[in-house]
Amino acid sequence: MADAALPAGAAGRPAGAETPLRRAWRKLRRNRAALIGGTIVLVFVLMALLAPLLPLADPLKSNFLAIRKPPSALHWFGTDELGRDQVSRLFFGAQASLLAGIVSVLIALGVGVPVGLVAGWYGGWVDAVISRITEALLACPFLILAIAFAAVLGPSLTNAMIAIGLSAVPIFIRLVRGQVISVKTEDFVEGARAVGVRDSVILFRHVAPNTLPPIVVQSTLFMAQAIILEAALSFLGLGQQPPSPSWGQMLNVAKNFMEQAPWMSVAPGAAIFLAVLGFNLLGDGLRDALDPKES
Repeated sequence: MADAALPAGAAGRPAGAETPLRRAWRKLRRNRAALIGGTIVLVFVLMALLAPLLPLADPLKSNFLAIRKPPSALHWFGTDELGRDQVSRLFFGAQASLLAGIVSVLIALGVGVPVGLVAGWYGGWVDAVISRITEALLACPFLILAIAFAAVLGPSLTNAMIAIGLSAVPIFIRLVRGQVISVKTEDFVEGARAVGVRDSVILFRHVAPNTLPPIVVQSTLFMAQAIILEAALSFLGLGQQPPSPSWGQMLNVAKNFMEQAPWMSVAPGAAIFLAVLGFNLLGDGLRDALDPKES
């Protein structure tokens, strides 16, 4: 009879109650800055996906009759030192930047999340060893650590993505470890332990899902860092190798022609700025939307 008095709802939730996902989406829609950031990110994603399909000039083909031409109706952002169209190289360069962000985040998640779960759940000497190694890596500046990994692995976009991902692993380990330590003291975890549920089941079915919101936010914010790092590594010659286009590599070339052809640095510089701004705005919006304390 008591059950019959309750309104019908999913999983014991009253009928008409707002789900966490719907509540997050409602808060995200009301955040104008987050919507702007998401729109900027979407534009760059479309640029990367549509680059091979659009009627763009060949980003690798040189034209020695159009070397360092200023912006015009034919070349909207001008041409570079080999006469290649800047618009085309900007679109194809978006592929390298976004791919670097996605792959590096996946590497950081694939290594950092399991290690953070183990450290936070088991504690003791396991946590002590993992924490000391993590702290030692975090003591090294992020950019320096990425450059060191990239230098060891060798110059290429693939190695740059691996280097960026490995450099971010300590950040995700510390984040997940802290979340697990906080969640494992909750009543529902203690209740599962009391009825004899295995640690592995509790960890992956009950604890891990409760660490997802901060992981999603950190992953989005790290995408912005990864784009900057990929550009920095390419600028230093440790990332995307010529003649393949990359925003950082375009800036590296443009620095030699700042007086003769300043437009060569405008497009890649603006693209990096806007992409980083978009991911940061979106990440801040997700942080507010996924915070259960915010109404």
